[in-house]
Amino acid sequence: MHKILIAVAEGSEEMEAVITVDVMRRAGWEVTVAAIAPGPVICSRKVKLLPDREWREIDPLEYDALVIPGGAPGVERLMKDGGVLETLRIFDECGKWICAICAGPLVLQAAGILKKQRLTCHPAVKEDLHAGMWIDEPVVRDGNLITSQGPGTCFEFALTIVSTLENPATAQKIAHGMVFEF
Repeated sequence: MHKILIAVAEGSEEMEAVITVDVMRRAGWEVTVAAIAPGPVICSRKVKLLPDREWREIDPLEYDALVIPGGAPGVERLMKDGGVLETLRIFDECGKWICAICAGPLVLQAAGILKKQRLTCHPAVKEDLHAGMWIDEPVVRDGNLITSQGPGTCFEFALTIVSTLENPATAQKIAHGMVFEF
């Protein structure tokens, strides 16, 4: 069973966090939503998320993958969090899976882990992304990095993660159960 860590902050994009959590839990994975501040997280569209843990309470090295959702205000907060940035650097050094959607790749850039990888992000923030090579595709995988464009690509993003870390058959089974073409 895979252990997945999802980092959230005030202003994170709720669809990108919740759909990813849902799909991964359908795969039978252990998913921990960790907030960088205590209490509920008010997301970008004012949905309140109750994180499983606070970032300072977890050992990020226990996880197989780290997911960074978008949402501009949440991304700005994650970009300033030393613990999140250091975890990204460690995950990159260890070759662990790093997944980011929408504006989330900006956090990877802030951590200094983007080099010449192919990646994608929300088209509205691609000009802010100076590292890596932007590709206009819903989901892009390069090495240990999986990126996606935004709320409309959440299901494909999460299913690609399941397909990559587990297997394509599991992703297809989950997609079929959700009546989603994958």
